[in-house]
Amino acid sequence: MQITGNTILITGGGSGIGQGLAEAFHQRGNQVIISGRRQSALDEVIAANPGMVGYTVDMADKADVAEFASRVVSAHPALNAVINNAGIMVDEDVVGGDYLDIAEATIATNLLGPIRLIAALLPQLQRQPRAAVLTVSSGLAFVPRASTPTYSATKAAIHSYSQSLRYLLRDTAVEVIEIAPPYVQTFLQGAHQASDPNAMPLDAYLAETMELLASAAGGEILVERVKPLRFATETGNGQAVFDLINPQ
Repeated sequence: MQITGNTILITGGGSGIGQGLAEAFHQRGNQVIISGRRQSALDEVIAANPGMVGYTVDMADKADVAEFASRVVSAHPALNAVINNAGIMVDEDVVGGDYLDIAEATIATNLLGPIRLIAALLPQLQRQPRAAVLTVSSGLAFVPRASTPTYSATKAAIHSYSQSLRYLLRDTAVEVIEIAPPYVQTFLQGAHQASDPNAMPLDAYLAETMELLASAAGGEILVERVKPLRFATETGNGQAVFDLINPQ
């Protein structure tokens, strides 16, 4: 991917991996647009990175996503890249039975949100001489974490959707790149994750990811730490990795 000279939109840019990617691209001279649900979080990131722009959006709301995409394209006609990073990850009490609302919200945010945003932005991206759609899946797309079944399923769907989208756009100027993070120290599931020594430090993850984006020939962006999950089936370790993630 061309990592300088872009006008790039990053959803979920107010915290975690999204914020880190936004700051990394900003430091490389890109015009960075971030979005999220909380204006206060966006304001903090923008204040620390003069020149960034932010918009609130509810990625689970079909109408809001469409209106948001229209606003961004109108205000930033040079937009040529989008990173679909926004997502939620919530444990589901399947045995107890009180989990359907969580499952539906997860699908709306993690799967329908990116599909709707990509559909709204593709006409704009295809007008550019060079453009990129980046999706953020997860190592859990390949080996699920059973306590978050719908999250894992949405990330598996994002992987599949990215493969198809890459094929369908192969003769256009739009590159399709999937970023599949491992378990990273963020607040996605709370403060315990941000300090968990078993999670990859965020700074290390961002540094390796940006290096791969600059040097890899598109396709999938896989830091070394996620490869045991990504290739668990191919290496015949699927059950062993599943058992490691989901201890009895």
